[in-house]
Parts: sequence; C-alpha cells; structure tokens
Amino acid sequence: MKKLLGFFILILMIQALDAQTKKYDIVIYGGTSAGVAAAIQSSRMDKSVVLIEPTNRLGGLTTGGLGQTDIGNKQAIGGISREFYENIKKYYDDENNWKWEKSSEYMDGGQTRTEKGEPTMWTFEPSAALSVYHDMLKKEKVKVIYNERLNRDSGVDKVNGKISSITMESGKKFVGKVFLDATYEGDLLASAGISYALGRESNQEYGETLNGVQPNNYNISLTHLISKNAANHNFIPRVDPYIVKGDPESGLLPNVNEKPGIEGEGDNKIQAYCFRMCLTDHPENRISFKKPANYDELNYELLFRNYEARKGSVRDMYYKGGPLLPLINSGMPNRKTDSNNRFGFSTDYIGKNYNYPEASYAEREKIIEDHRNYQMGLMWTLANHPRIPKEVRDEASNWGTTKDEFEREDGWQQQLYIREARRMISDYVMTQHNCEGLVVAEDVIGLAAYTMDSHNTQRYVDANGYVQNEGNVEAHGFDPYPISYKSLVPKKEECENLIVPVCLSSTHIAFGSIRMEPVFMVLGQSAATAASLAIDSSKPVQDISYENLKSTLLKNGQHLE
Repeated sequence: MKKLLGFFILILMIQALDAQTKKYDIVIYGGTSAGVAAAIQSSRMDKSVVLIEPTNRLGGLTTGGLGQTDIGNKQAIGGISREFYENIKKYYDDENNWKWEKSSEYMDGGQTRTEKGEPTMWTFEPSAALSVYHDMLKKEKVKVIYNERLNRDSGVDKVNGKISSITMESGKKFVGKVFLDATYEGDLLASAGISYALGRESNQEYGETLNGVQPNNYNISLTHLISKNAANHNFIPRVDPYIVKGDPESGLLPNVNEKPGIEGEGDNKIQAYCFRMCLTDHPENRISFKKPANYDELNYELLFRNYEARKGSVRDMYYKGGPLLPLINSGMPNRKTDSNNRFGFSTDYIGKNYNYPEASYAEREKIIEDHRNYQMGLMWTLANHPRIPKEVRDEASNWGTTKDEFEREDGWQQQLYIREARRMISDYVMTQHNCEGLVVAEDVIGLAAYTMDSHNTQRYVDANGYVQNEGNVEAHGFDPYPISYKSLVPKKEECENLIVPVCLSSTHIAFGSIRMEPVFMVLGQSAATAASLAIDSSKPVQDISYENLKSTLLKNGQHLE
C-alpha cells in the first residue's frame, strides 16, 4: 500500500512539474522595446512565442520615461520600430488623449522634432507608449508573462551546445527552440555561459581612440566633431572636492576619486544611470518634490559649490542665456517632460552603478532605490534648499512628478535608465571603426545612427586640486552605419540557439551609439526573424542563410542601407 501511495505521489509531482513547463518555438526573456518588437515579429512569422517580463510593466525605457526619442537620423528606422512611432502619431491624433492641454498648444521641441505632415511622432508620454505596445500585441498571438525572474544560478539548461529550457525563480520552466535575451542587463546570456565584457576597454584593445579613461580632454577634433568631457556635462572652474574646502586631510566629498586612472586604459567603470523623470507643471496633475527620509545634505555639496563658484547669473554659468535648472527638460504632450541629465551635477548618479550588472536581484533593488532617493533628494534640494539660488528654487518648485503615469504613489517610475551593463563578446565586435564608417559590416540587420555617446563614469580631483567629471564622450557627424548580424549571436561553440538584440557584441564606445530604443526595436525584429529562419531550416543561428535573412528583413520593412 505504501509503495502504491508513493507511486501516485510521484505521478502527481511529475504532473505538477509538467504543468509549470511551457513549450514554445521562441522564448524571449525581457519585455524591453526590443523584446516587444521581437515578440510581434515572431507572431507574424507564425511562431509560437512567449515574452517573459521580470516586472509588471512592458516596454523598458520607452514606457519608463524616455519619451524624447534619441535617434539621430530617422531614415535609419524601419519595420516594427517605425510602425510604433506611426502608432504614436495616431494615438495623439485622437483628441481624447489630450487631457491636460489641447493638441494645438503642444510645442514639439527637444532634439527629435516631428515635422509638419510627418506620419510618425517621436515624443510621447510613457502611458502613450504603453498603450500603443498593448494595442500592437493584442493583434498578435503572443503569450506575455509578467513578474517572472530568471533563476540566474541554475535556471539555464543546455544540452549539446543549445539552451533547452530556462527556469524562473518561481519554478516555472520554458522550453524553446530559440531563445532571445532582450534584457538591458544580459542576464540570460551570462547565465548561459556566454562571453561578455563589463566597463571600458582600453583604446589599444581594438585600436580605438575614444574608449577607456578620458581625463583632461576637451574639444578634440578628429574626422568628426568630437567633444569629450564637454562643458555641458562638467563643473564650472574651481569647484573644491574636499569636505573642508582647501583641506585634503578632511577627505573627499561623496563619490569623488583621488585619481582618474591612465588615459586610454580600460577599467571596470560604467557610464552613469539615472531616471528619465516625467515631470509636469500642471497643478492638478503635479506631485510636489518631497525630501527623502534618508536625505544627506553632504551628497549635494558639490551642487551648492558649483552654483557658488559661478561668476555672474545662473543663466550664464555654462553659456549665455542657459536654462535655470540643470536638466534637459524636453516637452512631452499634456504638459509633461522627459527630463534628463545636464551640466556638472544633475540626475546622473555618477559612480554608484558599478556593481549593478553582476549584482543579485536584491542588491539591484537596493541600487535602484539608492538612485531614486538620490534623485528625489536632488529635486527637493533644487526646489527648497537655501543655498540654491532663489530663481532656481522658484523654477524647480513649478514642477513635480505626475499623478497619472506610474504605479507608485509618489509618481516615480520603477525603470532605471540602464545605459549599459554587460556586452556580449562574439566573433564580431562592433567598434568605433564601424561608427565612423572605416569598417563596414556586410551582414547588416539594422542601422545605427546616433552620436557615440557615453555619459560620465566618475568624478576625480584634477592636477589643480578641483573636481572634474570624466567619461563623457559625444562624437557627432557620421552617417547611419550597418550593425552586423554576427554581433547579435554568440560564438557557435558557446551556444547555437541564443540571439542577443540588446547586450550585443560591442565595445563601450560603439555601444554608446547603438544603444537607442528605436534601434533596439529594429534589432529585436531582426533577431526574431533570424530565430524563425533558424527554426525553419533546423540550423544553428550562426549558420542561417544571410541572403534569406536579408530578403525577409527587407520584405518586412527594415532599412538596411
């Protein structure tokens, strides 16, 4: 009797495990913009597909505050990505979606303007992007799973060089033929044992000039207009870095290093993260900035000193007639903004994200909360602290977080701007030479078009004893350039059925150009197309016919030249 009972218990356990195991053609981990585009394309190619999002919200940064689209050249964007921006235009063509202002009152400003008569729109509220994504997914056969995180310790099963399944922390298992890692962090690729890089390579490693440590370099002119450590993202002259001004023995202020490192050498430092704040000045929709419980005035001492070191008015600190707030405050519809980092001390929490890519989930949550508290404290300081010039306080007090965008009662989003984390190392590494057109990928699956753009990675004491930011690189002036398919797939000996459209194989400086949300959508669609062709041909993702891939991409509206 006991043996029979044990047999039935075993059967029930097997059934329970089987009930938690789901099988699909394509398994996508990460509901970022790339993941959403990949899921839509998988469905359109008649593949069964699951989109697994670790949080309760799809879209990553596109629905998390980055409504001022960074693109460079719009003509580089096609396919599902362009379809998304066309749908944004249709969303705002509906007057019912204008609650806090009339559509005629909205001034489309910022760096990406929608021209009159253009069928696309490139600036939008987070909620608008979320609505558009949901509508696009409703038309497809996509299974969306929320709040499921990969078991990063033992959740990836590989058999004969292929991923057979991935298991979540909850125990849910997903079996697939091809897997896509569409996370900003590269968690699936790392757990699958794929080679990757962190931080900045040395210039010597790939023969670059803009990688590695970049101290003491201003307005260096190369083939293109190169602006390193530009004044827009550094302190004004003579800001003291010590707790007691002029006294090195008193110690350094928070997050300031004694030395930056040797120019051009690599390090483990990562360009700064921040929240792309969605602010409003509408009194009925505004939540005033609140002082966080753990507020420490010392964290903002460099901000105070930067204002106090100026000569003349606040508006003339960096250039004549500049803004009052140290923010890029791009206007979004309905009297909202996409607010980003600007000047020497702003929303970027420089030096506090180095551990994020490899950190546990619990440690990441602490880092995210630390960034949020820092930014909350920054905005409260700008609006209230007596050491901030009155005209700045008055302007900051006009703004606040929004009541109608995010789930949190304080109006802050959950999505931190993970500008860079892991980067895969495959048989093809995208470098500065690709960006400048000196090397051209022949197996193009999408175009990048943005500036080589790295935010600062650290603060340090210069030779004169003053504080400087380091790591900012802005290299402009080149044409859209091809992204190699080989940079999306691992080395064949490491895995035959994984494609990585976000944390692709790239150096730090090249990734700074590629890492834009419209391009991630392009790469997500191309990755799903390649996955479908690999399934149809029963080949590793590295061995599919590029000619078939290219013709399918062109048929589906991708821009490849």
